Amino acid sequence: MLNARRAKEISESPVMANVTHNGQRIYIQQVDLASETARVYALERPEQEYDVHVSNLVEH
Repeated sequence: MLNARRAKEISESPVMANVTHNGQRIYIQQVDLASETARVYALERPEQEYDVHVSNLVEH
């Protein structure tokens, strides 16, 4: 489970982190620290962006 600060660090890093949401590898585009949500997309479907609470993301 990620916290908002760590999710933001990952989103700003040039190195791709291994993060999943519901078992799918995702890319974190941006993080809203106030609402603790992240704009993400599954690596297999970059055209389908969605918002999730950062606590639902897992860093491996």
